Amino acid sequence: MSTIMTTKVTEPDAEALASRPIRVLVFIEAASVTGPAKNLIEFARLSSLAGKRRGPVEVIIATFQRGDSGETNGFAQAARAAGVQVEVIPEKRAFDLSVLRKMRSLLSKYNPDIVQTHHVKSHFLACLLGVPSRYPWIAFHHGYTRTNLKDVVYNQLNRWSLPRARRVVTVCQAFARELEKSGVPRERILVRHNMVKAFVPAAAEQVDELRGKYGISPSTLVGVCVGRLSQEKGHIDLIQALAHLRRSPASVDYRIFVVGNGAERKRLQEEAGKSGVSENIIFVGHDSNTAPYYSLADFAVLPSHIEGSPNALLEAMAAGLPTVCTRVGGVPEIASDGVTVLMVKMADPIALAEAIQKLLTDAALRKSLGENARAASVHFSPDAYCSSILQAYRELL
Repeated sequence: MSTIMTTKVTEPDAEALASRPIRVLVFIEAASVTGPAKNLIEFARLSSLAGKRRGPVEVIIATFQRGDSGETNGFAQAARAAGVQVEVIPEKRAFDLSVLRKMRSLLSKYNPDIVQTHHVKSHFLACLLGVPSRYPWIAFHHGYTRTNLKDVVYNQLNRWSLPRARRVVTVCQAFARELEKSGVPRERILVRHNMVKAFVPAAAEQVDELRGKYGISPSTLVGVCVGRLSQEKGHIDLIQALAHLRRSPASVDYRIFVVGNGAERKRLQEEAGKSGVSENIIFVGHDSNTAPYYSLADFAVLPSHIEGSPNALLEAMAAGLPTVCTRVGGVPEIASDGVTVLMVKMADPIALAEAIQKLLTDAALRKSLGENARAASVHFSPDAYCSSILQAYRELL
């Protein structure tokens, strides 16, 4: 059975688009509200105004649901709760090409002005369906994970898919250069950093509950490290850095919350035990509500080996937290070393430890970096992001 669409789709003219919203059909694989998923939901909510009144864009999100439980995943639930229209594409297993029939059906049902894809699988399936020759197609590139060999191999599909898109939106200049090397014409690449909403502190009761749950005294300094527990996030360097701090004579009482889950969790917990830092690092697992952790924290840590436009950094900045982060990807495009953050070399636990030690022992530095970070975060507002993507849509059409 051929997977290529045979019906010619006529692209809308400017006069027709001026009288109605731009209809965008988005394909994304997301089981939970990750950073890219969070940005997509917020963009869809703001641009379509979620039923309050007609906005400039009508966004329909199609996501994949594996298994026969009948219950939608956390991402679909969150999108619907935000007032966004969601279609669920059931799949029985990995590489289940029967999803192409449902995708083709959705394209016919909505006849979108623009097709938008996120992540490797959606890019690849869009190409199999012949989307590049039938619709204005915009692909969002968020970088790559390297949790296993399958992911590494799977990521190579982008080298075939992305050069076919009319526009590729990526999150930093560093990724743009990589895309160009892999065959995407530079004139088709748009760089749009992620957005972050103004921080709303958690209620005092929630913060007190969190402090009591983990037995953290008022005199203990608290750090937070938010992110998926996979190799490229560099949590192993954080553990080694804390082991180095443990040997420091000028040690300070502190705890660091690691908020997130993933394949590396068991290994990281075992390493924390071997290194003697289990009392200093708290693995809390995934929690979609990070506000209590940011509200309790005195600083943040981002030890990643790969980042584009990290939501964890933007959120920490919006919360007014001084942050120790690695000089990778788009981080230097967002933050300034010594002004809004302390930046260190990637995969250097000793440098990471020294920077954390500075924050632990210098209250004035924490205050200065935090205030500057909060002020800088306003440049990444949702309104600015939505306006830039809407402009990209108009240029695409």
